[in-house]
Amino acid sequence: MLIGIIGKSNVGKSTFFNAATSLGVQTANFPFTTIEPNIGIGHIRTPCVCTEFHVKDNPLHSICIDGNRYIPIRILDVAGLVPGAHSGRGLGNQFLDSAREADALVHVVDVAGSTDLEGRAVNPGTGDPIQDADFVLEEFDLWLVTNLKKNLEKASRDLQGTPEKISKVLSRQLSGLSIKESQIITSLIEAGLDGKKLSSWSASDLLMFCRTLRKMAKPMIVAANKADFGPAESNLQKLKSLDTEVIPCISEAEVMLKLGSKNGLLRYRPGDSSFDINPKVLLREEQKKALEKVQAVLTKYGSTGVQQILNRVCFGLLGMIVVYPVEDENRLIDKKGNVLPDAYLLPKDSTAKDLAERVHEQLGKGFLYAVDARSKQRVGAEYKLKDRDVIKIVSTTSRR
Repeated sequence: MLIGIIGKSNVGKSTFFNAATSLGVQTANFPFTTIEPNIGIGHIRTPCVCTEFHVKDNPLHSICIDGNRYIPIRILDVAGLVPGAHSGRGLGNQFLDSAREADALVHVVDVAGSTDLEGRAVNPGTGDPIQDADFVLEEFDLWLVTNLKKNLEKASRDLQGTPEKISKVLSRQLSGLSIKESQIITSLIEAGLDGKKLSSWSASDLLMFCRTLRKMAKPMIVAANKADFGPAESNLQKLKSLDTEVIPCISEAEVMLKLGSKNGLLRYRPGDSSFDINPKVLLREEQKKALEKVQAVLTKYGSTGVQQILNRVCFGLLGMIVVYPVEDENRLIDKKGNVLPDAYLLPKDSTAKDLAERVHEQLGKGFLYAVDARSKQRVGAEYKLKDRDVIKIVSTTSRR
């Protein structure tokens, strides 16, 4: 799974990226700090089944802290957009091209209104976060239009005299953008273009189709960053007019908490609503004041918003579930004795065979049946997995 971080320049995208991952990138208060796309590893937080089964787990590819499983995901930080980026302005299509493979998008907005449309610093409250949000979405939609228009005339000619569906032709035109044909079909229907000849599409038809497709294929959530700064609270109310979910976010506070935890100054788990200061550490006065401000943020919003946004994208926008494959359904171990070694994120409605194929291609090919570790019942290839399922897979090629 790949989550892309988009937004205009200088809204705190790189700070959000740092807050969500362990990979540090340069940050500064001017546009174009991020020139090349950065990919890092973040984590989704979910209650681990180890507490239910009363076992001490030792994960191999994820982390369990106090009964909370942190499952890795990829996060892509794309350099900031400026108006006209779809036509090459600023660093242009390089930014948007970087996000084409993203499964979902986090749109970082400066809710404090401390930057103008070009990403230049202005007095807090003079920038317009609604305008910022609208322009980024428009640039993304126009980028899709530009990609589709390149070969649309040829595609229209190809359809003449053939029974081939428009969805298949459009799917070929949009190959490489991680867009499914089923999403194209749904978008055609919702845009009122189902059955309309491609050759008769107007410019507004094309834009409506691309806008609908973007919502379907690249679901998005707004991270209202700098929510503790200036007139952010009143701007948050304005952002509710968007047809996209908005979550307040204070990326700098999350960075500070993770750094403090790493250095042993405090105890904090990403997504927590509070932290504990290490009683053995003597903090400087400026450190105390900074942590007091962070605690005020946590008290007001319940979290810094960073972990909440990642979780919401994964479980809300993308509808993922967590499944634990094991070799022994009684002891919940793999071949080497590791307890609950893996936690997989899978799309909702995935089957037992889907899990087998995800673990290993050969395991899926030789699939015989699976065992539900809770009920100890055998289930078939078409068994629909549920969130937090613990599953043993039996295959002709190997066992897990």
